[in-house]
Amino acid sequence: MKLYYSPGACSLSPHIVLCEAGLPHELIKVDLKTKKTEHGDDFNAINAKGYVPTLITESGEVLTEGPAIVQFLADLAPAKKLAPAAGTMERVRLQEWLNFISTELHKGFSPLFRNAPAEWQEVVRSTLAARFTTLAATLEKQPYLLGEPFSVADAYLFTVLNWSQWVKIDLTPWPALVAYQARVAARPGVQQALKKEGLL
Repeated sequence: MKLYYSPGACSLSPHIVLCEAGLPHELIKVDLKTKKTEHGDDFNAINAKGYVPTLITESGEVLTEGPAIVQFLADLAPAKKLAPAAGTMERVRLQEWLNFISTELHKGFSPLFRNAPAEWQEVVRSTLAARFTTLAATLEKQPYLLGEPFSVADAYLFTVLNWSQWVKIDLTPWPALVAYQARVAARPGVQQALKKEGLL
């Protein structure tokens, strides 16, 4: 399999899942400004959406969108228990969290990376703070989003919360989130992905 990524971007989430699952893969770095891969290929010809992550499966299928990719990867390594079985309520809960992270957090950070006007940034930061409070209420009671098992939703949440440092959001008002980030960062699969992307 091939994962097209940009260091620290949302593609870190499937990269973590690949490492946690122990699935063989090739990493191909993408310059999101020039839309060129590290090999000089036109990334838009690989993924017309023009953004990472993009996964090329063993059969040659092109998969995009992080939440879909991480579930696909988890299902390739069911023994690792990175996602509950399809068709169960637990799997629906996983999808619920993946959607929350995608729509309420991931896209919530976007204006902060795009030099939005100061007034809009204030609104965005206030909205994110409310979402952090929601997350903290869960993570004060359990180590991971689904309880005891680390899941693909945690790989995604860790990736998005990690962006806080780049947009000067202080997570210390939410000690449960600070502890969570440290707990996830200590996992060997997460360490492996961070090192490969040059983030350690």
